[in-house]
Amino acid sequence: MAKKIVKVLKMELPGGEAKPGPKLASAGVQMAKFCTDFNAKTADRRGQTVPVIITAYEDKSFSFEIKTSPVAGLILKAAGIQKGSGNPKKIVGRITKAQLEEIAQYKMPDLNANDIEAAKRIVAGSARQMGVEVVD
Repeated sequence: MAKKIVKVLKMELPGGEAKPGPKLASAGVQMAKFCTDFNAKTADRRGQTVPVIITAYEDKSFSFEIKTSPVAGLILKAAGIQKGSGNPKKIVGRITKAQLEEIAQYKMPDLNANDIEAAKRIVAGSARQMGVEVVD
């Protein structure tokens, strides 16, 4: 028989650096065990924001699924800037088409796209809205 799900949480945590806190406490999961497991699985993604979906069960056990980092953070890192523009018409950085394709390849499992070209258009749209120009 399947376990009864009590709560499903979607969170963004720092890769390899999760700490116990009120959000985890509200889920009713064993915080120390979750943090240890999460940090072990995301140690290679230190410094990145890592989305995670935590499913808490009635017997206080849990499972979690790690997603790919947000597109905005990847674009900022590729462009070498701290922050995007508040106005999409004001260009604050540039990324190459090769960087765009690399980001699209990485994000492909989490994007709603049928092929790499569609994924590249999604990432390019996000870059445009952040004031980051895609150049050859």
